Amino acid sequence: MDSSVYHYLLERPDLQNFVRYNPIWYRYLSRDPSRISEMEKEAKRFYGKTFPQKIEKIGNNVQMLNMLMQFAGAMKD
Repeated sequence: MDSSVYHYLLERPDLQNFVRYNPIWYRYLSRDPSRISEMEKEAKRFYGKTFPQKIEKIGNNVQMLNMLMQFAGAMKD
């Protein structure tokens, strides 16, 4: 692996863990260090940090809160 890529991964523990969980990226980055931006996009999907994933998570939280409020209202009656 290219030393600049290695040092970049050391600075970003989230990407370092992503590469550990997906070892195929060791091979990809060793062969073509310019694929680091592609790896960052994959890591965002892996960690659920893309915009649609965040919106979905917020929607799920709102839905859970609504259910809890309904449950609390039912317990009150």
